[in-house]
Amino acid sequence: MTYAQGRAALARTELFGPIIAQVGRCALKPEKREPYEALVRAIAHQQVHGRAAEAMLGRLIALHPADGFPPPTALLDAGAEKLRGCGFSAAKCASILDIAEKSAAGWVPTRRAAMRLPDEELIERLVALRGVGRWTVEMLLIFSLGRLDVLPVDDFGVREGYRMAMGLEAQPKPKELAAIGAEWAPFRSVAAWYLWRQVDLVRKMKMVAP
Repeated sequence: MTYAQGRAALARTELFGPIIAQVGRCALKPEKREPYEALVRAIAHQQVHGRAAEAMLGRLIALHPADGFPPPTALLDAGAEKLRGCGFSAAKCASILDIAEKSAAGWVPTRRAAMRLPDEELIERLVALRGVGRWTVEMLLIFSLGRLDVLPVDDFGVREGYRMAMGLEAQPKPKELAAIGAEWAPFRSVAAWYLWRQVDLVRKMKMVAP
């Protein structure tokens, strides 16, 4: 299955047809990062502006002289003090070090191993990490592993996109959207991407409105 097939299937629905007509092809493109790196980056981005997160990650990467993202052992050697020097809060330092420790021990699977694990099994395994919730793992599944059938119902943007597309006064509850979204399988990741784009479309319209 492909993103293009997902777009074609969803375009036939009353909900997604108008969105897809405006947005066009699905531009989802997995970054193909190792789960360890994706999780550390996700922790960095929690509750801070994107530029601030990237600045902290830049300083983190600079701690390791070799090319590429520092391996788990490098972060463990650096310790909390050097991580704090990169700008991470105490809570984020604890989460990053826990991810590094579990990765070094093999609890966090490599990308190759993760590709063989079912979505729910991987979610159950990784939410045991400090600071990692279901939403974080779902983002990993969609944007790092390229899974096609993940609907992050806890995501504000996904629920808001559905609300806007349907002309509702309130967002659906996560359980409600999960039930609604069952009919979008096996392309629920593609559906989520188009619901995010629906939010973008409405915002652009408001910006140009007189």
